Amino acid sequence: MSDTNNSICNERAFDDFFKNHSKLLRNYIYYKFGDLDQAEDIVQEAFIKLWNNCAKVSIDKAKSYIYTVANNLSISNTRHEKVKFKHKNYITQRKTDINNESPEFIILEKEYMEQLKNAIADLTERQREVFLLSRIDKKTYREIAELSGVSIKTIEKLMHKALVSLRQKVGNI
Repeated sequence: MSDTNNSICNERAFDDFFKNHSKLLRNYIYYKFGDLDQAEDIVQEAFIKLWNNCAKVSIDKAKSYIYTVANNLSISNTRHEKVKFKHKNYITQRKTDINNESPEFIILEKEYMEQLKNAIADLTERQREVFLLSRIDKKTYREIAELSGVSIKTIEKLMHKALVSLRQKVGNI
């Protein structure tokens, strides 16, 4: 790393490295995890991390570094997606008949539903469970408490926290 031209911190060396490795890395992540948009985002994130840590990563270790970072980001995203929408079908079942609505309404509804799905995904696991059991499965707090093995008061508190969080992110539910 004594020669700055051979350092990954050198902009030209970094640019050449990016041109030589980004497409193959994108394809690797895409083939492994099956989402092209996600693969492209992950490649960008991996290269940003490489640039931010260029002083710590020698040019001969850079390829291994970006593959490791990209793989770890992909695994994290995959885990998050599994948790995020194990419950996705509950939301899509709630769609109403909107065939007679204006295109603007349909677009706004899609945006709102996406916002709502993301907000529900961001709830803690317990809050999400209570919210979905109450609002989607129409369970009473008593039934949820019995299913969960906790008090009704605990369910009320979890539901309150879930609703506060959702209201902050998407407005009134």
